[in-house]
Amino acid sequence: MHYDVFNGDADGICALLQLRLSQPRESTLISGVKRDIQLLQQVDVEKAQSVTVLDISMEKNQPALAQLLANDIAVFYCDHHRSGEVPESKYLQAIIDLAPETCTSLLINQHLQGQFAHWAIAGAFGDNLFGPAQQLANQCALSHEQTEFLKELGTLINYNGYGASLADLTFEPTQLFEKLLSYSDPLSMMVLDDSPFTELQAAYKQDSQLVGELKPSFQDSACRVYELPCEAWARRISGVFGNQLANQNAQLAHGVITLNSSGNDYTVSVRAPLNNRIGADDVCCQFATGGGRKAAAGINQLPKAEVSTFIDTLSNYYKHLGANHVS
Repeated sequence: MHYDVFNGDADGICALLQLRLSQPRESTLISGVKRDIQLLQQVDVEKAQSVTVLDISMEKNQPALAQLLANDIAVFYCDHHRSGEVPESKYLQAIIDLAPETCTSLLINQHLQGQFAHWAIAGAFGDNLFGPAQQLANQCALSHEQTEFLKELGTLINYNGYGASLADLTFEPTQLFEKLLSYSDPLSMMVLDDSPFTELQAAYKQDSQLVGELKPSFQDSACRVYELPCEAWARRISGVFGNQLANQNAQLAHGVITLNSSGNDYTVSVRAPLNNRIGADDVCCQFATGGGRKAAAGINQLPKAEVSTFIDTLSNYYKHLGANHVS
């Protein structure tokens, strides 16, 4: 039995779409909401013969990975998040690149030598890598209209991955992957009125109207922080909203904190400044449930009592980084 294990956001889905369009195979799909990254432990070691892992931190899945390799199970692992020490094993093929200007979809595109580059472009746009996505679109000689469509598609797939549980999402990620697998070229959805794109577009439009009136709860010369309520629409929009804020002001870091259902803590999304895409993981990893990558990271459960500490940490980090960057 083969398992495909992937992040439920645009990057994870678009990476797997490229692989399975190029190398079709029957597999058991394992995914979840974007913050559900300790997915490898869901693989049944007794049944697995091989495993593909895409866009989830190796650092957060080290015990499960070690168990698979110890049982002589072949693992193909491609990711751009914090990896920890990469195991040495003849059963592991790893493509790990922590550079802030890449993502798993772009790494798979390189691995497949551009075979399904349009899906890689959508994945990169969804991961807020507008520069690399535009560069690849130019290499593919896409029109402005085609590029803008892939940008919106990637944003919508990414939007679909955010939520406290699968019930918050428009599509369960494995379901969305299976729907999108019908389209070898995502541009074919441009002329269709009935597709996952149109369904996600309608849901996103409704949620966007609710977030449009928000003002920062904190701002200074280094960062802005927004607080969202404990509502399903807020959980769905939080990640894409963070990307939008980052694109609106490339000089600032941004934090989006969304109240969890417990009422006692927040889910946090952090975006590093676009003009210096580092440090988001360093900020978030200072808190118990934090993790991510240099350009974008998060905290799953930030206690209310630690909100002011988080804001101080975010602000001080980027003030210091900005001073060093200028010098």
